[in-house]
Amino acid sequence: MVEIITQLLYTDAGSDFNNWVLLLFRILLAVQLFRVHGLKKFRVVNGEREHVPNPLHLPERINGMMATLADIVAPFLVIIGIATRLVVLPIIGVTAVGYFVVHRHDNAEVRDVPFMYTLCFLFLLCIGAGTLSADHYIYSLLTQ
Repeated sequence: MVEIITQLLYTDAGSDFNNWVLLLFRILLAVQLFRVHGLKKFRVVNGEREHVPNPLHLPERINGMMATLADIVAPFLVIIGIATRLVVLPIIGVTAVGYFVVHRHDNAEVRDVPFMYTLCFLFLLCIGAGTLSADHYIYSLLTQ
């Protein structure tokens, strides 16, 4: 059990400077995702909300919930650093589907955005949130 908790919550980027940079990276990345993609979910144009693509043909309600989770809820959890390695999974899923399915026939300039988001959130999946996060605080409490 301790091993699972360690794998999910523990991250130390090696130095205070690296941990501050990781915090800044998390904040800037998550704010950008929310600002560009999350706010679209609230915007109404011509009396209608943004249409969320459904390339996997999921039930519309599930598709909308996944997009909302990935673009609105998860970025705030990433900023705080709560369960970061788990929280980035829906973001990676949505951005990877955007890259491999929605934009598969588009040119490189269009495909670049979901590709970069996927890479950045894969990085957070691998490295974790760092010591300046709720994950680190929770880990410290659980392993005392």
